Amino acid sequence: MFKTISLALWSISFLGLALLYYFHFSAQKIVYVDSARLVNSYQGMVDMRKDYQQKAKVWQANVDTLAKEVQKTIQDYEKESGRLSAKEKALSQELIRTKQRQLADYQKVIGEKAVQEDGKMTSQVLEQINAFIKEYGQQKDYRIIIAATEYGNIAYAADGLDITDEILEELNKMYAGQ
Repeated sequence: MFKTISLALWSISFLGLALLYYFHFSAQKIVYVDSARLVNSYQGMVDMRKDYQQKAKVWQANVDTLAKEVQKTIQDYEKESGRLSAKEKALSQELIRTKQRQLADYQKVIGEKAVQEDGKMTSQVLEQINAFIKEYGQQKDYRIIIAATEYGNIAYAADGLDITDEILEELNKMYAGQ
């Protein structure tokens, strides 16, 4: 009887260890990244923003130049309007309106171009990040990599599940090597 109980306890212990081993090593690996920190700290995004800001400065300088031209035309008209004939006044006023329209049209085009350029550049960087995360997840045999946002779609995660720093380090190494 003692042998039977001992054998039963040994069998239960073995089965418990086998189950523990199975669940430990076959557990689905689920991790997460802090998406805002990942995107904002990725050197590719930092460089893209610098490039965009340089382009935006050029666009703004062009707008400022056109605005100064319009302002100068208005000031010249105001100085000379007392000496101008009715026909010359009409022509000057038409010139001012034309320059104002050109400025407004240019500002609109530049605004649209800025939005498109920002969207295009951001999209390219996000494609790089997503492709890297996919490859990284496959290499590490992760089943799911969740992207946490500032809006808190992860209420709790155990220590060690945030792999943002790991991915950021590898992603920046890859970017620097390009």
